Amino acid sequence: MMRPLVTLAVFIGLWWAVSAYGGIPPYMLPSPQAVGAALWTQRDYLAANAAVTLAEIGLGLAGGALLGAIAALAVAASPILQRWLLPVLVLSQAIPVFALAPLAVLWLGFGLASKVAMAMLVIFFPVTANFLDGLRRTEPGWLDLARTMNAKPVFVLLRLRLPAALPALASGLRVAAAVAPIGAILGEWVGASSGLGYVMLNANARIQPDLMFAALVLLMAIAIGLYVAVDKALRRLLRWAPGG
Repeated sequence: MMRPLVTLAVFIGLWWAVSAYGGIPPYMLPSPQAVGAALWTQRDYLAANAAVTLAEIGLGLAGGALLGAIAALAVAASPILQRWLLPVLVLSQAIPVFALAPLAVLWLGFGLASKVAMAMLVIFFPVTANFLDGLRRTEPGWLDLARTMNAKPVFVLLRLRLPAALPALASGLRVAAAVAPIGAILGEWVGASSGLGYVMLNANARIQPDLMFAALVLLMAIAIGLYVAVDKALRRLLRWAPGG
């Protein structure tokens, strides 16, 4: 517990030293004191917009993880789907996510749906790729034993390959928790009327760097808190797996 606090204290100390003695104008790098003051004086405004961003991230994480898991199971279960769907999944990663954000806003509007869709898009591939890799790496001896016993493919998938791939799925979910805020913020930057991304854009346009940094600090806190919560939950659920 002490190590993160020491790291945070060192980071804030370096930030203060650079802002105080680095000759950087306050409109480019506000001091920690100014950001702390903005966090306090604008706490209601920031809290309301942080709740919007947190809802977008949470819904995107749940939806993206579910779709990713289903896609991985479908590809693993069907050779036909594997031939057709796998190239599409790989190709989808060749398109920059920020290039799709305007389309999401155009099709789904400026509300919650477009931000959730962007978060799902960012989350989908890490979950699918990790889970599919886990399904493919099932112990060959177990599969040979299942074939010897004439087990049905559905039984092998659900009762053998799926449990064996759960640690890989957990790894994908951890990555998803870390990158989930990216999709939501990208959507807010393209077009939104609320959320921390909206606050940052507004503050930047009004030359309020202290408020912009305050929103960034809250976003970082949400991202770290979400990752820690997901990691702890997965460790509890997968106590039986090596490394959790």
